[in-house]
Amino acid sequence: MTARSISTGLGLFIVGAIVLIALGAGLLAPHDPFTQDLMYRMVPPRWMDGGTSLHLLGTDQLGRDYLSRLIYGARISLLIGSLTVVTSGLIGTTLGITGGYFGGRIDDAVMFAITCRLAIPLILVALTVVALVGSSLTVVVLTLGLLLWERFAVVARTTTMQVRNLDYIAAARAAGASTAHILIKEILPNILTHLIVVATLEMALAILLEAALSFLGLGVPPPLPSWGLMIAEGKDYMFFSPWVIMVPGIALFVLVFGINLLGDGLRDLLGVSQRR
Repeated sequence: MTARSISTGLGLFIVGAIVLIALGAGLLAPHDPFTQDLMYRMVPPRWMDGGTSLHLLGTDQLGRDYLSRLIYGARISLLIGSLTVVTSGLIGTTLGITGGYFGGRIDDAVMFAITCRLAIPLILVALTVVALVGSSLTVVVLTLGLLLWERFAVVARTTTMQVRNLDYIAAARAAGASTAHILIKEILPNILTHLIVVATLEMALAILLEAALSFLGLGVPPPLPSWGLMIAEGKDYMFFSPWVIMVPGIALFVLVFGINLLGDGLRDLLGVSQRR
């Protein structure tokens, strides 16, 4: 067993575990993540002095159970990451396949769009849009989805240019297949493995950007239990109660780390299978 296979397995285990926790949040969370109890404000975790078994990870400044909010926060992070990847993937893949297959002026237009997107400062545009429109889950997903499509476009364009002149594409043309059929049924399935790898990396980036927006107060609105929002709410107490930012911070790190490990493993695995 190689180090690469071990890291891939670890990434799969981390992501799979967090997905299961998110799906079973209603069963696993010991308390309602929105219920406030000011009598139990800033209770430390169970292993610290003053901790209680009633709140294993303590409570926040409003007396809400931290473990419950952490569990439900996994739903928010995975939901935003998944929806962002779907949105950006549809946009980028459509542009990339179109430009790579037709070439010429259409490809020039696609490359111009990609260049313009790369010239835009991602976080500044996201901050501006959310600040002007208002923060909500839908706005965050649409904003990130409309800003994270360029990698899909570049990969889809490059791989489409590699396969557009192969024999099976020529055979489909000779058989009278329509352009839409060739793009969707012939080219897309053969470049999908590359796009899956891009999707894992973009998902990790989307989760980090959402956390950054929430930390700045322009992401998921309270009282939704976003990990970035939990860090933002706890920053005023970090010197006397550092666990209020350490707990969601570690959770965010573990999730992004697991996704990156899984993405690297898929890249190597799919690359080897294609070379063979």
